[in-house]
Amino acid sequence: MTPVQAPAPAAAEAAADDPRVRVLVCDDSAVIRGLITRMLESDPEIAVVARAVNGRDAIAAVRATRPDVCVLDIEMPVMDGLAALPELLRVDPELKVVMASTLTTRGADIALRALRLGAADYVPKPTTTAVIASEASFRDEIVAKVKGLGQQRRRLRRIAPRPAPPPATLRPQGGVFRPAVVAIGASTGGPQALFTLFSGLGRSVPVPLLVTQHMPATFTAVLADHLDRLGGPPCAEAKDGETPLPGRAYLAPGDTHLTVVQDGGVVRIRLSKAPPENFCRPAVDPMLRSAAAAYAGRVLVVMLTGMGQDGMKGAEAVVAAGGRVIAQDEATSVVWGMPGAVTRAGLASAVLPLASIASAVTSSFGSGTHA
Repeated sequence: MTPVQAPAPAAAEAAADDPRVRVLVCDDSAVIRGLITRMLESDPEIAVVARAVNGRDAIAAVRATRPDVCVLDIEMPVMDGLAALPELLRVDPELKVVMASTLTTRGADIALRALRLGAADYVPKPTTTAVIASEASFRDEIVAKVKGLGQQRRRLRRIAPRPAPPPATLRPQGGVFRPAVVAIGASTGGPQALFTLFSGLGRSVPVPLLVTQHMPATFTAVLADHLDRLGGPPCAEAKDGETPLPGRAYLAPGDTHLTVVQDGGVVRIRLSKAPPENFCRPAVDPMLRSAAAAYAGRVLVVMLTGMGQDGMKGAEAVVAAGGRVIAQDEATSVVWGMPGAVTRAGLASAVLPLASIASAVTSSFGSGTHA
């Protein structure tokens, strides 16, 4: 593909006039480029405006077409995705880049490194073209992430109107509340949100943190390692039978529910292969239900960006037992599904921008403070 140079102002004007989320698909396989294009354009609110075969061509395509989102393969000739990422963001610092990563440990590590370098999200790409073509979950995930990120960018640039926030009744925060555990749920857009949250928390959380992020098994160990390097709470994949310790974070392993139980007066982690809930394993609901019981309601829930409503029923159990819920707001969420569900259900005591959540968590441990 020969790079096409076009005047950036003209491209920006065309982009502003297009009501759809504009996407660049970059992959060295023509078959995969075509498959991803058809998946994305199955949603009428998405338009693939350019395709590229390597990172160098992607940079030229961003200059020429000003897309909102770039789906960027990692392994390509001439210039791979990791090398192209900083150049793409130099051309357009507001571009939302979604890394397309193979379901391998190496692919997971590169994808999560890319998130720390400025990529907005990732999609785990099945290893064969046949599986990509038939995998409904891959199609649903890539469409949700691309659409959510593209709409978020357009709202921030005021190309598209910001939706009016739905009416929400916040739960009163009266009374002193000191959590014994922080339980965090996340899905679409979650890794980047977790990086921001953990960086903001530092080492100041005096209770255990339980984390469920919807993610394949290959990725969760790598995510825990990346979170562990941020200077926040030390993080590792949870192990069955261990006791959650103050100041440490325990991440649900992929394809495994993370729950906790009281065992002789000591809380212990129990990992489970019970059936998926809300089509997910790990799921947030079983973690929250079990935490409400094991910690006698002294649970502070943080519900981050994610598609669907996993965590809402578990949050109901937490609130019924006396716990509190903080939800990420719509403006900073890639998809306001999970935090929106707890908010609309009247379970949230606070609905906050992502950048404000860490301080809200740490303030709950001060004298006489509230969640």
